[in-house]
Amino acid sequence: MLLSRVAENLYWAARYLERAEATARVVREHTNLLVDFPTSEALNWEPLLAIVGGRDDFDDRHDRADEQSILRFLVADRDNSGSILMSIEHARENLRTTREVLPREVWQAVNDLYLFVASHHGEGVARRSRNRFLEHVVGEVMRVSGILDATMSRDEAEEFLRLGRLVERADMTTRVLDVRAAALLAETDRVGASAFDDVQWMSVLRSLSALQMFHRAMRCAVDGPSTLRFLLFDEQFPRSVAWCIDVIDRSLVRLPDPDLVRPACRQARAELASVAVDELDGDALHTTVDLLQVAIHRIHDALASTYFLARATGSVPVT
Repeated sequence: MLLSRVAENLYWAARYLERAEATARVVREHTNLLVDFPTSEALNWEPLLAIVGGRDDFDDRHDRADEQSILRFLVADRDNSGSILMSIEHARENLRTTREVLPREVWQAVNDLYLFVASHHGEGVARRSRNRFLEHVVGEVMRVSGILDATMSRDEAEEFLRLGRLVERADMTTRVLDVRAAALLAETDRVGASAFDDVQWMSVLRSLSALQMFHRAMRCAVDGPSTLRFLLFDEQFPRSVAWCIDVIDRSLVRLPDPDLVRPACRQARAELASVAVDELDGDALHTTVDLLQVAIHRIHDALASTYFLARATGSVPVT
């Protein structure tokens, strides 16, 4: 049997690791835009706050939204539960209490990553050392995923790790589209196409490590509709919304009471299927993504009520 407490801790450990990696990717790519943009074009750092959903918290404690303040908030702020530092600390704490069901190497890798981030987080704020720090975070989280894939038994514990990772990943993909892609579409609607539109759409893809797979799958120039179609609907790319929802749905059949959660997956898939990419402008994309995020949150709520909250003092039996 897998205790509900253990299942919930594994789920949240995976979500926090995925959140740390996704935040590192987004910050890294936004920093790289400094190279691609001409010096005459000012780079706005505030969209990063919208992507991670921390704008209100940031504004409560900061007078200016400049590069250093935003980067410190996203990377190293102990009062921001979604910062890279705190995400990894939360993941470590959740895994510390579940070490008996994990390969020893997973705990060691996450603990080492936490010690690195706790002592070097200032390097993630300074522009000169930022990319090196962020690359290390992304690489180490991917190494944890590789260790799990190679050494973790395919049991209920592994399923909850997968579910946490995919719920967080689908949510982050929609956040990137809501902020970056919706703003690009709105700008195009207002002033027409820009000479830097393709650079910015490629940046959207790179922030999700999707550019190379986009070229393999789509075989067309990078533009708004093709980017949206790939990140929303591609059934083979593991960061698309469709892929995440489908794998969540398939994973549930290996857990008890899957029919308590699968309707939320079907509802999310139906919401996704109703999206008409070619008809979207900035406002319509924002509305569409809001509906998708609500659907993804319903999946989380169904998981929580089925396996965590409703059985808070019990256990999830092996089927």
